Amino acid sequence: MLGPCGDAARPGAWYAGLVPWHASDLRRAFTILTCVACTRSPALPPSSRSADPSGHPLQSLELVESWPLETSLDHADVRDAKDVWPELIDAARVRLDFAEFYASDDPKAATALTPIVSAVERAAARGVKVRWLADAKLAKTYPELLDRFSHAGVDVRRFDVAKTMGGVLHAKYFVADDVAYIGSQNFDWRSLEHIQELGVRIAIPEVVHALVEVFELDWATAGGVTTRSARSDAGAPNAFPVHTDAGRVTFVASPTGWLPDESLWELPALVKLIDSAAQSVRVQLLTYRAHGGREGEFPDLEAALKRAAARGVKVELLVSDWSKRKGTVEGLQALVAPSFEVKFLDVPAHSSGFIPFARVAHAKYLVVDGARAWVGTSNWERDYFFASRNVGVIVEGGAIPPRLDAFFAGNWGSAYAETLDPTRAYTAPRVGD
Repeated sequence: MLGPCGDAARPGAWYAGLVPWHASDLRRAFTILTCVACTRSPALPPSSRSADPSGHPLQSLELVESWPLETSLDHADVRDAKDVWPELIDAARVRLDFAEFYASDDPKAATALTPIVSAVERAAARGVKVRWLADAKLAKTYPELLDRFSHAGVDVRRFDVAKTMGGVLHAKYFVADDVAYIGSQNFDWRSLEHIQELGVRIAIPEVVHALVEVFELDWATAGGVTTRSARSDAGAPNAFPVHTDAGRVTFVASPTGWLPDESLWELPALVKLIDSAAQSVRVQLLTYRAHGGREGEFPDLEAALKRAAARGVKVELLVSDWSKRKGTVEGLQALVAPSFEVKFLDVPAHSSGFIPFARVAHAKYLVVDGARAWVGTSNWERDYFFASRNVGVIVEGGAIPPRLDAFFAGNWGSAYAETLDPTRAYTAPRVGD
Protein backbone atom coordinates (compact mmCIF):
# COMPACT_ATOMS: atom_id res chain seq x y z
CA MET A 1 0.00 0.00 0.00
CA LEU A 2 2.79 2.44 0.83
CA GLY A 3 5.21 3.58 -1.84
CA PRO A 4 7.60 6.41 -2.69
CA CYS A 5 4.99 9.15 -2.86
CA GLY A 6 2.65 7.72 -0.25
CA ASP A 7 1.02 4.43 -1.10
CA ALA A 8 1.59 3.56 -4.74
CA ALA A 9 4.11 0.77 -5.08
CA ARG A 10 6.71 0.07 -7.69
CA PRO A 11 6.29 -3.07 -9.78
CA GLY A 12 7.50 -5.89 -7.62
CA ALA A 13 5.68 -4.52 -4.54
CA TRP A 14 8.56 -4.03 -2.12
CA TYR A 15 6.11 -4.09 0.75
CA ALA A 16 4.51 -7.42 -0.15
CA GLY A 17 6.32 -9.27 2.60
CA LEU A 18 4.97 -7.15 5.43
CA VAL A 19 2.91 -9.08 7.93
CA PRO A 20 -0.44 -7.57 9.04
CA TRP A 21 0.13 -5.95 12.41
CA HIS A 22 -2.07 -5.14 15.37
CA ALA A 23 -1.30 -2.95 18.38
CA SER A 24 -1.96 -5.82 20.78
CA ASP A 25 0.70 -7.91 19.03
CA LEU A 26 3.23 -5.15 19.43
CA ARG A 27 2.44 -4.62 23.09
CA ARG A 28 2.94 -8.31 23.74
CA ALA A 29 6.21 -8.32 21.78
CA PHE A 30 7.75 -5.15 23.13
CA THR A 31 7.79 -3.20 26.37
CA ILE A 32 6.85 0.29 25.27
CA LEU A 33 9.16 2.42 27.37
CA THR A 34 11.26 5.38 26.29
CA CYS A 35 14.94 5.51 27.22
CA VAL A 36 16.19 8.45 25.21
CA ALA A 37 18.32 10.09 27.87
CA CYS A 38 21.34 8.38 26.32
CA THR A 39 20.63 9.98 22.93
CA ARG A 40 19.40 13.37 24.15
CA SER A 41 20.22 16.23 21.80
CA PRO A 42 21.93 19.47 22.82
CA ALA A 43 19.80 22.30 24.16
CA LEU A 44 18.03 24.33 21.50
CA PRO A 45 18.95 28.00 21.10
CA PRO A 46 16.12 30.52 20.98
CA SER A 47 15.05 31.56 17.50
CA SER A 48 16.35 34.93 16.36
CA ARG A 49 14.46 35.02 13.05
CA SER A 50 11.33 37.18 13.15
CA ALA A 51 10.81 37.76 9.43
CA ASP A 52 11.21 35.83 6.20
CA PRO A 53 13.86 36.94 3.65
CA SER A 54 11.38 39.33 2.05
CA GLY A 55 10.75 41.05 5.38
CA HIS A 56 7.29 39.64 6.09
CA PRO A 57 6.73 38.84 9.79
CA LEU A 58 6.81 35.12 10.59
CA GLN A 59 4.01 33.60 12.63
CA SER A 60 4.38 30.61 14.92
CA LEU A 61 2.65 28.46 12.30
CA GLU A 62 2.99 29.06 8.58
CA LEU A 63 1.48 27.16 5.66
CA VAL A 64 4.03 26.05 3.06
CA GLU A 65 3.22 24.50 -0.31
CA SER A 66 4.71 22.81 -3.34
CA TRP A 67 2.93 22.86 -6.66
CA PRO A 68 3.29 21.06 -10.01
CA LEU A 69 5.02 23.11 -12.68
CA GLU A 70 2.90 24.07 -15.70
CA THR A 71 -0.27 24.23 -13.57
CA SER A 72 -2.19 27.07 -11.95
CA LEU A 73 -2.03 25.44 -8.49
CA ASP A 74 0.49 27.96 -7.11
CA HIS A 75 -0.69 30.34 -4.35
CA ALA A 76 1.13 33.67 -4.21
CA ASP A 77 0.45 34.13 -0.48
CA VAL A 78 1.83 30.70 0.50
CA ARG A 79 5.61 30.28 0.42
CA ASP A 80 7.16 27.33 -1.38
CA ALA A 81 8.98 24.52 0.40
CA LYS A 82 11.92 24.94 -1.99
CA ASP A 83 12.45 28.40 -0.44
CA VAL A 84 11.53 27.65 3.19
CA TRP A 85 13.60 24.47 3.60
CA PRO A 86 17.04 25.97 2.81
CA GLU A 87 16.19 29.00 4.94
CA LEU A 88 15.59 26.78 7.97
CA ILE A 89 18.60 24.56 7.28
CA ASP A 90 21.00 27.47 6.76
CA ALA A 91 19.80 29.10 9.99
CA ALA A 92 20.55 26.00 12.10
CA ARG A 93 23.43 26.43 14.55
CA VAL A 94 23.19 23.37 16.82
CA ARG A 95 20.99 20.58 15.49
CA LEU A 96 19.27 19.29 12.39
CA ASP A 97 17.16 16.15 12.77
CA PHE A 98 15.50 14.69 9.67
CA ALA A 99 12.95 11.87 9.62
CA GLU A 100 12.17 11.07 6.00
CA PHE A 101 10.48 8.23 4.14
CA TYR A 102 13.30 8.41 1.60
CA ALA A 103 15.65 10.88 -0.13
CA SER A 104 16.00 11.19 -3.90
CA ASP A 105 17.35 13.79 -6.32
CA ASP A 106 17.43 13.60 -10.11
CA PRO A 107 20.84 12.19 -11.07
CA LYS A 108 20.61 13.68 -14.57
CA ALA A 109 20.04 17.38 -13.84
CA ALA A 110 19.97 20.02 -11.12
CA THR A 111 16.57 20.37 -9.49
CA ALA A 112 14.86 22.40 -6.77
CA LEU A 113 16.16 19.83 -4.27
CA THR A 114 19.81 20.12 -5.32
CA PRO A 115 20.58 23.35 -3.38
CA ILE A 116 18.75 21.91 -0.35
CA VAL A 117 21.04 18.89 -0.40
CA SER A 118 23.97 21.31 -0.46
CA ALA A 119 22.49 23.21 2.48
CA VAL A 120 22.43 20.00 4.55
CA GLU A 121 26.08 19.37 3.68
CA ARG A 122 27.01 22.96 4.59
CA ALA A 123 25.33 22.53 7.97
CA ALA A 124 27.36 19.42 8.72
CA ALA A 125 30.54 21.18 7.55
CA ARG A 126 30.02 24.12 9.92
CA GLY A 127 29.63 21.83 12.92
CA VAL A 128 25.86 21.43 13.18
CA LYS A 129 24.92 18.00 14.54
CA VAL A 130 22.95 16.49 11.65
CA ARG A 131 21.05 13.23 12.11
CA TRP A 132 19.06 11.53 9.36
CA LEU A 133 16.48 8.83 9.98
CA ALA A 134 15.34 6.98 6.85
CA ASP A 135 12.98 4.09 6.27
CA ALA A 136 15.09 0.96 5.81
CA LYS A 137 13.10 -0.49 2.91
CA LEU A 138 13.08 2.69 0.85
CA ALA A 139 16.77 3.23 1.66
CA LYS A 140 17.47 0.16 -0.46
CA THR A 141 15.57 1.72 -3.36
CA TYR A 142 17.11 5.17 -2.96
CA PRO A 143 20.60 4.76 -1.39
CA GLU A 144 22.50 7.49 -3.24
CA LEU A 145 21.69 10.59 -1.17
CA LEU A 146 21.94 8.71 2.12
CA ASP A 147 25.44 7.54 1.18
CA ARG A 148 26.37 11.08 0.12
CA PHE A 149 25.13 12.50 3.43
CA SER A 150 27.09 9.89 5.38
CA HIS A 151 30.28 10.88 3.59
CA ALA A 152 29.51 14.55 4.40
CA GLY A 153 29.41 13.87 8.15
CA VAL A 154 25.69 13.32 8.59
CA ASP A 155 24.78 10.57 11.08
CA VAL A 156 22.42 8.33 9.07
CA ARG A 157 20.31 5.54 10.51
CA ARG A 158 18.06 3.24 8.52
CA PHE A 159 14.95 2.48 10.54
CA ASP A 160 13.38 -0.94 9.96
CA VAL A 161 9.86 0.07 10.94
CA ALA A 162 8.45 -3.15 9.49
CA LYS A 163 10.19 -5.13 12.25
CA THR A 164 9.05 -2.84 15.05
CA MET A 165 5.83 -0.98 14.32
CA GLY A 166 4.83 -3.13 11.34
CA GLY A 167 4.75 -0.51 8.58
CA VAL A 168 7.08 2.20 7.30
CA LEU A 169 8.57 5.53 8.36
CA HIS A 170 6.00 7.53 6.42
CA ALA A 171 6.48 10.80 8.33
CA LYS A 172 8.24 13.66 6.57
CA TYR A 173 9.66 16.27 8.95
CA PHE A 174 12.79 17.94 10.21
CA VAL A 175 13.82 20.02 13.21
CA ALA A 176 16.26 22.91 12.79
CA ASP A 177 17.21 24.11 16.28
CA ASP A 178 13.90 25.37 17.71
CA VAL A 179 11.89 25.42 14.46
CA ALA A 180 10.33 22.40 12.72
CA TYR A 181 8.76 21.51 9.42
CA ILE A 182 6.02 18.89 8.99
CA GLY A 183 4.43 18.26 5.62
CA SER A 184 3.38 15.90 2.88
CA GLN A 185 6.59 16.56 0.91
CA ASN A 186 9.03 13.69 0.72
CA PHE A 187 12.70 14.69 0.45
CA ASP A 188 12.38 14.26 -3.29
CA TRP A 189 12.91 16.63 -6.21
CA ARG A 190 9.55 15.57 -7.62
CA SER A 191 7.79 16.70 -4.43
CA LEU A 192 9.16 20.21 -4.98
CA GLU A 193 8.51 20.48 -8.72
CA HIS A 194 5.83 18.06 -9.88
CA ILE A 195 3.45 17.31 -6.99
CA GLN A 196 0.92 19.36 -5.05
CA GLU A 197 2.02 19.26 -1.42
CA LEU A 198 1.22 21.10 1.79
CA GLY A 199 3.02 21.47 5.09
CA VAL A 200 3.62 23.79 8.03
CA ARG A 201 6.65 25.63 9.36
CA ILE A 202 6.36 25.45 13.16
CA ALA A 203 7.94 27.79 15.72
CA ILE A 204 5.95 26.63 18.77
CA PRO A 205 8.25 25.29 21.53
CA GLU A 206 5.77 22.71 22.84
CA VAL A 207 5.12 21.28 19.38
CA VAL A 208 8.80 21.21 18.47
CA HIS A 209 9.58 19.51 21.79
CA ALA A 210 6.92 16.84 21.24
CA LEU A 211 8.23 16.23 17.73
CA VAL A 212 11.74 15.85 19.11
CA GLU A 213 10.40 13.28 21.60
CA VAL A 214 9.08 11.22 18.69
CA PHE A 215 12.35 11.56 16.82
CA GLU A 216 14.41 10.52 19.86
CA LEU A 217 12.21 7.46 20.38
CA ASP A 218 12.62 6.42 16.76
CA TRP A 219 16.33 7.25 16.66
CA ALA A 220 16.94 5.09 19.71
CA THR A 221 14.85 2.24 18.30
CA ALA A 222 16.66 2.42 14.96
CA GLY A 223 19.90 2.18 16.95
CA GLY A 224 18.82 -1.03 18.64
CA VAL A 225 17.39 0.33 21.91
CA THR A 226 14.09 -1.48 22.44
CA THR A 227 13.66 -0.88 26.17
CA ARG A 228 12.91 2.72 27.01
CA SER A 229 12.09 4.69 30.16
CA ALA A 230 9.14 7.09 30.26
CA ARG A 231 10.18 10.26 28.34
CA SER A 232 13.30 12.36 28.08
CA ASP A 233 11.47 15.33 29.61
CA ALA A 234 8.17 14.66 31.36
CA GLY A 235 5.31 17.07 30.97
CA ALA A 236 5.68 18.74 27.58
CA PRO A 237 3.29 16.61 25.50
CA ASN A 238 0.57 17.00 28.14
CA ALA A 239 0.54 20.78 27.56
CA PHE A 240 -1.66 20.52 24.47
CA PRO A 241 -3.48 22.38 23.16
CA VAL A 242 -1.19 25.40 23.37
CA HIS A 243 -2.42 28.92 22.73
CA THR A 244 -0.43 30.76 20.06
CA ASP A 245 -0.82 33.58 17.57
CA ALA A 246 -1.97 30.88 15.15
CA GLY A 247 -4.77 29.62 17.43
CA ARG A 248 -4.97 26.56 19.69
CA VAL A 249 -2.44 24.03 18.41
CA THR A 250 -2.12 20.33 19.25
CA PHE A 251 0.61 17.96 18.09
CA VAL A 252 -0.58 14.49 16.99
CA ALA A 253 1.21 11.37 15.81
CA SER A 254 0.85 7.69 14.91
CA PRO A 255 1.00 4.74 15.32
CA THR A 256 -0.63 3.86 18.58
CA GLY A 257 1.68 1.89 20.85
CA TRP A 258 4.73 3.82 19.69
CA LEU A 259 4.14 7.30 21.10
CA PRO A 260 5.87 9.11 23.97
CA ASP A 261 2.34 9.96 25.16
CA GLU A 262 -0.63 7.92 23.88
CA SER A 263 -2.95 10.92 24.37
CA LEU A 264 -1.33 12.36 21.25
CA TRP A 265 -2.56 9.56 18.97
CA GLU A 266 -3.80 11.07 15.74
CA LEU A 267 -6.80 8.87 14.93
CA PRO A 268 -9.13 9.72 17.87
CA ALA A 269 -8.20 13.38 17.49
CA LEU A 270 -9.33 13.32 13.86
CA VAL A 271 -12.58 11.54 14.74
CA LYS A 272 -13.28 14.15 17.42
CA LEU A 273 -12.59 16.93 14.94
CA ILE A 274 -15.04 15.51 12.39
CA ASP A 275 -17.66 14.92 15.08
CA SER A 276 -17.47 18.61 16.00
CA ALA A 277 -18.58 19.70 12.51
CA ALA A 278 -21.77 21.72 12.23
CA GLN A 279 -21.58 22.93 8.62
CA SER A 280 -18.75 21.48 6.55
CA VAL A 281 -16.01 18.84 6.48
CA ARG A 282 -13.42 19.19 3.74
CA VAL A 283 -10.68 16.57 3.33
CA GLN A 284 -7.86 16.29 0.79
CA LEU A 285 -5.69 13.16 0.65
CA LEU A 286 -3.61 11.11 -1.74
CA THR A 287 -5.73 8.05 -0.97
CA TYR A 288 -8.64 7.00 1.24
CA ARG A 289 -9.70 3.43 1.99
CA ALA A 290 -11.81 1.98 4.79
CA HIS A 291 -12.53 -1.48 3.44
CA GLY A 292 -10.80 -4.26 1.56
CA GLY A 293 -7.24 -3.44 2.49
CA ARG A 294 -4.62 -6.07 3.28
CA GLU A 295 -4.33 -4.62 6.78
CA GLY A 296 -8.02 -5.10 7.65
CA GLU A 297 -11.14 -3.02 8.07
CA PHE A 298 -10.81 0.62 9.07
CA PRO A 299 -14.24 2.05 9.92
CA ASP A 300 -13.24 4.85 12.31
CA LEU A 301 -12.90 7.85 10.01
CA GLU A 302 -15.55 6.69 7.55
CA ALA A 303 -18.08 6.31 10.35
CA ALA A 304 -17.31 9.85 11.53
CA LEU A 305 -17.70 11.25 8.02
CA LYS A 306 -21.02 9.44 7.56
CA ARG A 307 -22.26 10.69 10.94
CA ALA A 308 -21.48 14.22 9.80
CA ALA A 309 -23.30 13.77 6.51
CA ALA A 310 -26.29 12.20 8.28
CA ARG A 311 -26.76 15.28 10.45
CA GLY A 312 -26.70 17.57 7.42
CA VAL A 313 -23.03 18.56 7.37
CA LYS A 314 -21.70 19.01 3.84
CA VAL A 315 -18.84 16.51 3.43
CA GLU A 316 -16.40 16.95 0.55
CA LEU A 317 -13.56 14.48 -0.06
CA LEU A 318 -10.85 15.28 -2.60
CA VAL A 319 -8.40 12.52 -3.51
CA SER A 320 -5.74 12.08 -6.17
CA ASP A 321 -6.38 10.25 -9.42
CA TRP A 322 -4.17 7.45 -8.06
CA SER A 323 -7.29 6.47 -6.11
CA LYS A 324 -8.94 5.34 -9.33
CA ARG A 325 -7.27 1.97 -8.97
CA LYS A 326 -9.31 -1.15 -8.37
CA GLY A 327 -9.77 -1.97 -4.71
CA THR A 328 -9.86 1.71 -3.76
CA VAL A 329 -12.27 3.43 -6.13
CA GLU A 330 -15.17 1.12 -5.23
CA GLY A 331 -15.09 2.28 -1.61
CA LEU A 332 -15.10 5.91 -2.72
CA GLN A 333 -18.06 5.29 -5.01
CA ALA A 334 -20.01 3.78 -2.11
CA LEU A 335 -19.59 7.03 -0.14
CA VAL A 336 -21.48 9.24 -2.57
CA ALA A 337 -24.69 10.56 -1.01
CA PRO A 338 -26.75 13.78 -0.99
CA SER A 339 -24.47 15.36 1.66
CA PHE A 340 -21.31 13.50 0.68
CA GLU A 341 -19.43 14.37 -2.52
CA VAL A 342 -16.15 12.96 -3.77
CA LYS A 343 -13.83 14.35 -6.44
CA PHE A 344 -10.49 13.41 -7.98
CA LEU A 345 -7.74 15.97 -8.48
CA ASP A 346 -6.02 15.14 -11.77
CA VAL A 347 -2.65 16.81 -12.42
CA PRO A 348 -1.84 16.83 -16.16
CA ALA A 349 1.42 15.40 -17.50
CA HIS A 350 4.45 17.65 -17.80
CA SER A 351 5.60 18.78 -21.24
CA SER A 352 8.83 16.80 -20.75
CA GLY A 353 6.86 13.56 -20.73
CA PHE A 354 5.98 10.96 -18.11
CA ILE A 355 7.62 11.38 -14.69
CA PRO A 356 7.23 8.32 -12.42
CA PHE A 357 5.64 8.86 -9.00
CA ALA A 358 4.79 12.47 -9.83
CA ARG A 359 2.19 14.79 -11.35
CA VAL A 360 -0.18 14.03 -8.50
CA ALA A 361 -1.97 15.73 -5.58
CA HIS A 362 -0.25 14.47 -2.42
CA ALA A 363 -1.36 17.00 0.26
CA LYS A 364 -3.08 15.67 3.40
CA TYR A 365 -5.31 17.99 5.43
CA LEU A 366 -8.78 18.39 6.94
CA VAL A 367 -10.84 21.54 7.52
CA VAL A 368 -13.98 21.60 9.69
CA ASP A 369 -16.42 24.53 9.49
CA GLY A 370 -13.57 26.67 8.14
CA ALA A 371 -12.46 27.11 11.76
CA ARG A 372 -10.57 23.96 12.79
CA ALA A 373 -8.01 22.03 10.79
CA TRP A 374 -5.46 19.22 10.65
CA VAL A 375 -2.33 19.10 8.50
CA GLY A 376 -0.30 15.91 8.53
CA THR A 377 1.53 13.11 6.74
CA SER A 378 -1.12 10.34 6.94
CA ASN A 379 -3.34 9.15 4.16
CA TRP A 380 -6.60 7.77 5.50
CA GLU A 381 -5.97 4.03 5.47
CA ARG A 382 -5.49 1.76 8.46
CA ASP A 383 -1.73 1.24 8.30
CA TYR A 384 -1.01 4.95 8.57
CA PHE A 385 -2.51 5.06 12.07
CA PHE A 386 -1.77 1.57 13.40
CA ALA A 387 1.56 0.52 11.87
CA SER A 388 3.44 3.45 10.29
CA ARG A 389 5.09 6.52 11.77
CA ASN A 390 3.21 9.72 10.92
CA VAL A 391 2.92 13.18 12.49
CA GLY A 392 0.68 16.23 12.24
CA VAL A 393 -0.83 19.28 13.90
CA ILE A 394 -4.40 20.29 14.71
CA VAL A 395 -5.20 24.01 14.67
CA GLU A 396 -8.34 25.52 16.18
CA GLY A 397 -9.08 29.16 15.46
CA GLY A 398 -6.72 31.71 13.98
CA ALA A 399 -5.92 32.36 10.34
CA ILE A 400 -4.74 28.88 9.29
CA PRO A 401 -8.12 27.03 9.09
CA PRO A 402 -9.87 29.62 6.89
CA ARG A 403 -6.82 29.80 4.65
CA LEU A 404 -6.85 26.01 4.34
CA ASP A 405 -10.57 26.16 3.60
CA ALA A 406 -9.87 28.56 0.74
CA PHE A 407 -6.98 26.34 -0.43
CA PHE A 408 -9.39 23.41 -0.60
CA ALA A 409 -12.09 25.45 -2.34
CA GLY A 410 -9.59 26.47 -5.01
CA ASN A 411 -8.71 22.84 -5.70
CA TRP A 412 -12.32 21.68 -5.51
CA GLY A 413 -13.50 24.24 -8.05
CA SER A 414 -10.46 24.06 -10.32
CA ALA A 415 -10.26 22.68 -13.83
CA TYR A 416 -8.24 19.79 -12.39
CA ALA A 417 -11.10 18.51 -10.23
CA GLU A 418 -13.28 15.67 -11.56
CA THR A 419 -16.49 14.62 -9.83
CA LEU A 420 -16.53 10.90 -9.03
CA ASP A 421 -19.25 8.95 -10.83
CA PRO A 422 -20.58 6.15 -8.58
CA THR A 423 -21.47 3.99 -11.60
CA ARG A 424 -18.41 4.45 -13.82
CA ALA A 425 -15.65 1.86 -14.34
CA TYR A 426 -12.39 3.76 -13.81
CA THR A 427 -8.91 3.01 -15.14
CA ALA A 428 -6.02 3.84 -12.85
CA PRO A 429 -3.37 6.19 -14.25
CA ARG A 430 0.22 5.16 -14.80
CA VAL A 431 2.14 5.77 -11.57
CA GLY A 432 5.55 4.12 -11.53
CA ASP A 433 8.19 3.04 -14.01
